[in-house]
Amino acid sequence: MTNAAPGPANRLHPVYADMPVTIFEHMSGLARQSGAINLGQGFPDGPPPPALLDALTRASAEQSHHYPPMAGIPDLRRAVAAFYARTQGLDLTPDHVIVTSGATEAVASAILAAVLPGDEVLLFAPAYDAYAPLIRRAGGTPVFIALSPPHWSYDRAAIGAAITARTRALILNDPLNPTGTVASAQDLAMLADLCRRHDLIAICDEVWENVRFDGQPHASLLAQPGMEDRTVKIGSAGKIFGATGWKVGWIIAAPPMAATIARAHQFLTFTTPPMLQWAVAQALDQPDIAESCTATWAQSRAFLLESLAAKGFVALPGSATWFTCIDLPASGIPLDDRTFATRAVHEAGVATIPLSALWESANAPVHFARLCHSKPLPMLADAVNRLDHWRSNLMSSGSNAADGSSGIPPQSRPG
Repeated sequence: MTNAAPGPANRLHPVYADMPVTIFEHMSGLARQSGAINLGQGFPDGPPPPALLDALTRASAEQSHHYPPMAGIPDLRRAVAAFYARTQGLDLTPDHVIVTSGATEAVASAILAAVLPGDEVLLFAPAYDAYAPLIRRAGGTPVFIALSPPHWSYDRAAIGAAITARTRALILNDPLNPTGTVASAQDLAMLADLCRRHDLIAICDEVWENVRFDGQPHASLLAQPGMEDRTVKIGSAGKIFGATGWKVGWIIAAPPMAATIARAHQFLTFTTPPMLQWAVAQALDQPDIAESCTATWAQSRAFLLESLAAKGFVALPGSATWFTCIDLPASGIPLDDRTFATRAVHEAGVATIPLSALWESANAPVHFARLCHSKPLPMLADAVNRLDHWRSNLMSSGSNAADGSSGIPPQSRPG
């Protein structure tokens, strides 16, 4: 009797065949199943700004519904360049801009265009969980450099020690999801110096650039001396305007580099719905629309921080993104983050994200949880009250730390 041939699923690429579902989808799925308040996956619950929706309505009636140019409609490429000239002082032309179907597609296009088999790519942990699988699928090796809480600062010695003759690129997510921290001017100068010295490409995921609450304008690694020809800057209309489902993003790079990355993009999504592109272009040309979004999120962020503090929860420092992280033991919760996330969604009715799910290391810190604050104030108040009540019951019952039965899959690793 002969053994049966392996099924088709067993012949698929192991990067994907062996990969668990992303932590964001996992926790959102649990929230849907249990009816929990979802402070896990990052999105505002409300609609986008009325002016953006009005522009979409006009675009749907007046603009083409057929294939737009692969690199993006001219109106949006011009508007993106003008937006960065106005907000960050960058000297760009439309030829610097390639429109993508969201920022994750932009990251994928950049990695596929930049990473060769055998290359190493530096990542800073905690890291958005799309980076490492994309690098592996391109034949590269992700090399993680751990950032240390509570400030998650960049250490030149640690970064320098990770660079080898095979290091091809680094990925910088600034502002940083999940921690909400921002690289300092000194950090950016140091990273630029390392890129120049070691001839590295910098893929800069800057989708949170407009979601800052410290009153400071965003500064891109692209603006550092000598970085204009080795930096890929990635932005997102979904984050700027709170319209995550639109999936309109873009790549900014020197025109020769942008043109090459566009060839990877053309065989991923090829293009993005033209009416969405046109509406985003209209909104980028009106500064008050983006500013009003950030002001709304600043209010909900301040409300969550005040509500957490009033109940004795301890939040980590952060000045950007839609996310606030809490220190579990400092908040009186004797659970690791994965156990906390699983029990909180089922027992408290609140979904969160465990930070250790965004690491690929046995040494990941396991005592931080991420909460999304871009939600209606009554929802945030309800969530904090639920967590406070559940914590009281937890303490009175004498629950101990995790027993390894959180049910949350580990982040995907090779082999």
